[in-house]
Amino acid sequence: MSRILTALQPSGILHIGNYFGAIEPMVGLQTTGNENLLFVVDYHAITVTQDPARLRQNILFAAATYLAAGIDPKQTLLFQQSRVSEHTELAWILNCMVRMGELERMTQFKDKAKGKGESVSVGLFDYPVLMAADILLYDTDVVPVGHDQKQHVELARDIAERFNKQFGKTFIVPKPEIRKQGARIAALDEPEKKMSKSAASEKNYISIMDDEKTVLKKIKAAVTDSQGTVRFNESRPGITNLITIMSLVTGKTVKEIENSYAGRGYGDFKIDLAAQTTAFLSPLQEKIRGYLDHPDALLKILDDGASRAKTIASKKMEEVREKIGVKL
Repeated sequence: MSRILTALQPSGILHIGNYFGAIEPMVGLQTTGNENLLFVVDYHAITVTQDPARLRQNILFAAATYLAAGIDPKQTLLFQQSRVSEHTELAWILNCMVRMGELERMTQFKDKAKGKGESVSVGLFDYPVLMAADILLYDTDVVPVGHDQKQHVELARDIAERFNKQFGKTFIVPKPEIRKQGARIAALDEPEKKMSKSAASEKNYISIMDDEKTVLKKIKAAVTDSQGTVRFNESRPGITNLITIMSLVTGKTVKEIENSYAGRGYGDFKIDLAAQTTAFLSPLQEKIRGYLDHPDALLKILDDGASRAKTIASKKMEEVREKIGVKL
């Protein structure tokens, strides 16, 4: 039995890339007999400025989304990162083992820090170390991630191996797992880039809470090319991305979709894609709103999850403190 860990930042916007790349796979893992952990990484969220009231709402929204998608707290340990203080304690210890050069090479930091000069927070720079602590604290075997986070899991592996070599076997060395389809849904307006909830334009993504009119508007405006044929080809990122989305929301294969639109153009395809996407999202949205109508029940689930997570985390930290020599 493997221990599998997934986490998402609490944002008021979760897009279909988040859903198909992280949430849906985690739901599927509940039937595999593995031990699953899923948590809301609110301390990662504050690496950029957050409105406190909005952040509280977003934490509840994230929990409601997980539950609405099919996460069962009896099968998946669901909790909030900041309620387990061992995350930040272990992050500090790991900070003392990580090299500046390793963090400077993190491509995601380079992308997010571009043009911000010295105004970039230390937290954003140090984000991968906290992520490593999140993973190693629970002796995680597998971390399902998108391509953009694979480098961070590789850093966690390096840190685990370095710690084990210096202090003796302590941490499991985790493995990243990339989903072959859907792990990297591209931006609608820039299909060479990943769909992002922090994008400057709302035309970049489809939020899981977008209504029918908004979905249609965004998909109609999605960048394709001048060829006009509905064919999956990596050299044609725009239409390939839309076909991927159609496959994910309908369950149809790429070949089935291509055959359905033989001799038809982008106009018909985009209208159908918008309709299918809305049909997929509507039941999910209704369930999310239902959970948000009962915040006390959500808090109870998060409380129970934090208590269970802390039992695991505190045991690991006892071992770490003893290994590094601070436990007297």
